[in-house]
Amino acid sequence: MSGVVADLLYEVEHVPSAGEEAMVLGFSIAPGGGFNAMVAAKRAGMMVCYGGSIGSGPFSSIVREGLNAEEIPFLRTQDLKRDQGCCSVLIDRDGERTFVASDGAEGHVAPDDLKQIGFAEFAWTLLSGYALHYAGSRDALCGWLETEPNISNLVFDPSPVVASIPQKALHAALDRAHWISANAREATTLTGLSDPGKAATALAASRPPQGGAVVRNGAEGCMVAIGSALHHIPPYRVRAVDTNGAGDAHVGSFIARISQGDTGVQAAEYANIAAALSTTQKGPATAPSSAVVLEVMERKEAG
Repeated sequence: MSGVVADLLYEVEHVPSAGEEAMVLGFSIAPGGGFNAMVAAKRAGMMVCYGGSIGSGPFSSIVREGLNAEEIPFLRTQDLKRDQGCCSVLIDRDGERTFVASDGAEGHVAPDDLKQIGFAEFAWTLLSGYALHYAGSRDALCGWLETEPNISNLVFDPSPVVASIPQKALHAALDRAHWISANAREATTLTGLSDPGKAATALAASRPPQGGAVVRNGAEGCMVAIGSALHHIPPYRVRAVDTNGAGDAHVGSFIARISQGDTGVQAAEYANIAAALSTTQKGPATAPSSAVVLEVMERKEAG
């Protein structure tokens, strides 16, 4: 339930101020958004299916081709009224990214759409805050969160638009979430706490047994809170060239590893490395394979 969009990727000298024009060094189009997390989970060894919406049109074709290339099945009928949404991503010389996004088919979900998915068949479900932000999908997903009995191990990624999610929708997700994975800014918005560790502890306090919270803090690594226990997971240092999709890579990798029996701490250690390595390549869906990550982990333990 994490919508896939078409990313319009601009490599720029710097993000322009109002009235300026960006100096573009490179341009490409690729699937992005929830696609990044699904690819990361798949490459970490998890079976993945897409339960969001796919429309019809040029952007939708790019999304479908990306899903097919990664062998990720699509669970619902196609939206024939709308094209897929897109996100203009400006990536500066330091690898930082700035977004301007507009929703399309992925921002529209009706109750009957959700009935096409057999949620009891899936052990883990990822929900993005974008899906609750969009007016065209919010009501159906709120009803789903409040009434669907077969949502197993829901992971909620509040996303950068968390401050714009209506409180009813936000609480519906928080009440059902087994795990919350947020970046430090999002965690502060949710809790009012600027310290990532305190924010993680607050978010974990109301999680069910074996659940918890992950607060991703960029180059500082991440904080993992499980019950009252708090763990700092150090970063894996790399030279980043493109941070677009790194948070998604972390979320997808974390879910995949914890679904395979890792503890929350072990899954976060893997996810830190996978997310870091994803920033060393250009493109949104650049999560490494599990073999690459495990090799790095072995070298770290040996050294």
